[in-house]
Amino acid sequence: MRDDRTALITGLLDLAAFLEANPEVPVSLGTVTVHQFPTHGSDAEMCAQVDKVAAVLGTEIDPKDRPYGHYATGLDFGPVRYQFTAILAAARARRQADDSYRGCVDPA
Repeated sequence: MRDDRTALITGLLDLAAFLEANPEVPVSLGTVTVHQFPTHGSDAEMCAQVDKVAAVLGTEIDPKDRPYGHYATGLDFGPVRYQFTAILAAARARRQADDSYRGCVDPA
């Protein structure tokens, strides 16, 4: 886990240094989001992990994602966002059901 964290931080710093040193390389003005997810567990366990991250970030749970089965929090650093999201069991089941039909219907 610590090696993954170090690799991510190093990569982000290297990217920032590269972009700063090479102003001719284009970058978009859109938001860049670093998505992170809790370790798999029950909905309650994953929500508890999100709550813990929200406490560290000093943020609230984002209510706009709740209808989609996501329990999320995040923090913006200018156009860069750190997003920590639990995808709850019902949302994963819906996605799996939708995917179960992939390739089975030929519209032609």
